Amino acid sequence: MSAVLVILGSKSDLEVGQKAVSTLKKFRIESKIVVASAHRSPDRVKSLVEQSDADVFIAIAGLSAALPGAVASFTIKPVIGVPVSGKVNLDSILSIVQMPPGIPVAAVGIDRGDNAALLAAQIIALKDDKVKAALLKHRREMVEQVEKDSQEIGS
Repeated sequence: MSAVLVILGSKSDLEVGQKAVSTLKKFRIESKIVVASAHRSPDRVKSLVEQSDADVFIAIAGLSAALPGAVASFTIKPVIGVPVSGKVNLDSILSIVQMPPGIPVAAVGIDRGDNAALLAAQIIALKDDKVKAALLKHRREMVEQVEKDSQEIGS
């Protein structure tokens, strides 16, 4: 079974992490959520990544948002970074999208744990036909909802 490890840089990132876990559940993708800081507990980050059987990692962090890059440094599996909003909203997203050459990290929008989960599902769907079918169904449902919304406003 496919799995995703969701790593939060701190407990304060839990709301964004729960968006990811909730979305993964919709696609019946196993997930686990943990807290590990790139700065305060780098050995824990390394241990979690190296011992994980996850297919994809989602790393959620604010401020300097070093966590996605740290996770990526310990694996060749896909890592999706989720910047968390704060007093200065651009710092975390810039940190994630400006990774140095050689250790890439995918990035989604600020606080978009749900989009990180969808991207993880798309990666998993490359080899999992059940997840692929669920994603296609999800897309059809979005189309239907847009059409319904348009009809409701009289278009």
